[in-house]
Amino acid sequence: MDYNQSFKTGRSPGWEKYIPYFKYFILGISLIVLLLLTFFQIRPEAVGVITRFGKYIRTEEPGLHMKLPVLERVYKVAVERQHKEEFGFRTISSGIKSQYTKSGTRDESLMLTGDLNLADVEWVVQYRIDDPYKFLFKVREPVTTMRDISEAIMRQIVGDRTVNEVLTVGRAEIATIVHQEIQKLCVEYLLGIKIEQVILQDVNPPESVKDAFNAVNKKNKEKETLINKTK
Repeated sequence: MDYNQSFKTGRSPGWEKYIPYFKYFILGISLIVLLLLTFFQIRPEAVGVITRFGKYIRTEEPGLHMKLPVLERVYKVAVERQHKEEFGFRTISSGIKSQYTKSGTRDESLMLTGDLNLADVEWVVQYRIDDPYKFLFKVREPVTTMRDISEAIMRQIVGDRTVNEVLTVGRAEIATIVHQEIQKLCVEYLLGIKIEQVILQDVNPPESVKDAFNAVNKKNKEKETLINKTK
């Protein structure tokens, strides 16, 4: 039978023999997709939170696991990794010569002290996710909430102290109190976050009054030196 006869009878010559192979190909692709949707790997620093139709079912530890394809979903949460949030500055690049910028951060770093002076406070909050279920499902934006808590508490603690305390001898105490207060509210608000450390990176008077402040501070030190000599 030539091509014209095959065309008239509505057949394509020789195509029929490839149909079974095409079925096997579709079946193989479907099987691979099914396996990919069933098995999943959790890295050593993470856990997997499983939900079914949006409802929490279980938490899986690191390793190879199975889930119901399509019906169940896995959220991988890095619980062993230390995270950090920066306030009053941002890291542009990290390495041997890290680069930072204060662009767009002035509103969060400028604070009023208890003696009605201004301080430019830069700090870092280091934390881990200690409860993946709470972190994912209890609060809509847990990290944003933690940032709001941190900034509010820092303003409160700085506002209870003089500018000299904030710039010098009171820095360690401020970091400790802020750490404790942030953790307390993280537990109260069910954020699933554990605060590991609060570091006051840098505390200075604002640039606009920095020279005047340094001049006053220098005079005060000279005055203290003269007083000590006369004793």
